[in-house]
Amino acid sequence: MGEKSRSKGFCGWFLVLIVLAVVVAAIVITVKKRSDNHSGSGKPEPVPGPPGAIDKKYSDALKVAMKFFDAQKSGKLVNNEISWRGDSGLKDGSEAKLDLSKGMYDAGDHMKFGFPMAFTATVLSWAILEYGDQMDAVNELEPAQDSLKWITDYLINAHPSENVLYIQVGDPEADHNCWNRPEDMTGKRPLVQVNTSSPGTEVAAETAAAMASASLVFKKIDSTYSSTLLKHAEQLFTFADKHRGSYSVNIPEVQTYYNSTGYGDELLWAASWLYHATGDDSYLQYVSGQNGKLFAKFGSPTWFSWDNKLAGTQVLLSRLSFFDGKDNGGLAMYKKTAEAVMCGLLPDSPTATKSRTESGGLIWVSEWNCLQHPVASAFLAALYSDYMLTSQTASISCDGETYKPSDLRKFARSQADYVLGKNPMKMSFLVGYGDNYPQFVHHRGASIPADESPGCTDGFKWLDSTDPNPNIAEGALVGGPFQNETYIDSRNNSMQTEPSTYNSAVIVGLLSSLVTTSSAVKSFT
Repeated sequence: MGEKSRSKGFCGWFLVLIVLAVVVAAIVITVKKRSDNHSGSGKPEPVPGPPGAIDKKYSDALKVAMKFFDAQKSGKLVNNEISWRGDSGLKDGSEAKLDLSKGMYDAGDHMKFGFPMAFTATVLSWAILEYGDQMDAVNELEPAQDSLKWITDYLINAHPSENVLYIQVGDPEADHNCWNRPEDMTGKRPLVQVNTSSPGTEVAAETAAAMASASLVFKKIDSTYSSTLLKHAEQLFTFADKHRGSYSVNIPEVQTYYNSTGYGDELLWAASWLYHATGDDSYLQYVSGQNGKLFAKFGSPTWFSWDNKLAGTQVLLSRLSFFDGKDNGGLAMYKKTAEAVMCGLLPDSPTATKSRTESGGLIWVSEWNCLQHPVASAFLAALYSDYMLTSQTASISCDGETYKPSDLRKFARSQADYVLGKNPMKMSFLVGYGDNYPQFVHHRGASIPADESPGCTDGFKWLDSTDPNPNIAEGALVGGPFQNETYIDSRNNSMQTEPSTYNSAVIVGLLSSLVTTSSAVKSFT
């Protein structure tokens, strides 16, 4: 009896010691993790987890931004909530016995340009894959998926056979000589295609990227549709890679509107998305081998846009280094270059770009549609910040100076805040958000009263009118300010006042990243 009692007492003390040891170890580990998330000063980085509190400013802005996709829809509209929009383009594709009625109009016109439309789909897919939980928290996930499917339905039909892709609906010259509502179009809607005798590697590869990324979005929602998208993506990538040639060279008339400066970036971008969609190592070898050496421009940061996908590719592939430990060979160079992109964006970095507005700190690269670059850059910065947080990467080094994930997120917020009104003009460039936003948006449907039905040229009186648009193109992200931070709100000033569908994709991505905080998903599948 005595022996048993002494043994029990010893075990009790032993258990107490074990518990104390575990507690001490936990404290040490916690302190170490917090120390690891320090860059030497300031507060420790927050530990990522489930979605946090909703930021109402960004939530409200996201709800507005999503609406422009509906304003741009072609075809027979379903559950249409925009009073000044109706069915249009119902016969698009009929000359080739195809249904190309869906898809979205490019900007303020009635053209369907396949190259930027596919980019819109890829970026919207990326935003959903990364920030779907944030979108869902504010009831915008399903609308985002619906808008994406409106484009991918069109892209599927635009690819009727393995080596044929229809890349344009409408004659841009004739289209831009009209000013009427899309519902009142009566002119011919000619089609343009790329094929083996007239290849277009960049547009075929971008469409492959759109299909591959979208296949991941729909994988758990509709596996059959997802498989269809992936099949098209693989065929289009093979077509793009095997029959190399620039669509801008083979179809010179596209140069006026969406001239491509090269197709290497689209090949790497598409292969990266196909790797994520399939897990097939051949796509990884494609980007990390000879093609990477040829096209990736390692060590040379670039701007992410509809024409140049390199920065996006570098950030996308850096996921593999952060989360899968794939940091060998070419992949390490992608991550290193992605880090250089981030260093260029951070305003206090020794390698910070000087391409900014005079006093507001907005990234500024081009007079035409200047907001595309800062918003796209901020989206990439938010992504990279979240990758760092989730992988517990404490900092990046920029020429000897270290920066934390919160520094990147601060930059992303600064660009979003500028767009939403925190700028020298005190103007929101997101139509429908805030009290002061553009009233003369260069957009035909918004500028013409819904009860009017002008012909091709009759509508120009509304282009030249000094009255504000009768319809609000909610969610439109206009071109934006000049570098000296001035903005001329005039319908004839298309350089600054015309919105675009791909602008909507990048602003939706950025706002979704800022709605709340959460962990980055480690895998899209």
